[in-house]
Amino acid sequence: MTKEEAQQFRASWQLANRFIKEEIRRTPASVKLQQLALMYEAGHRLGWGENLRAGEDEVRERWRQLKERLGV
Repeated sequence: MTKEEAQQFRASWQLANRFIKEEIRRTPASVKLQQLALMYEAGHRLGWGENLRAGEDEVRERWRQLKERLGV
């Protein structure tokens, strides 16, 4: 791959990323909420719920420690 080809490749991905960001920005909150609900349901059906809950206590403890250190 030449330097010019690499630059063109990078430019095409930058354009694609700008398009995706704009599409996300224009998506209504109601649609985003529906998408989130579908992802949650898919995870639940795949049996990921228990694995995700397994780390909740650890995450809560980390937040507690951060709040304590920051005096929040």
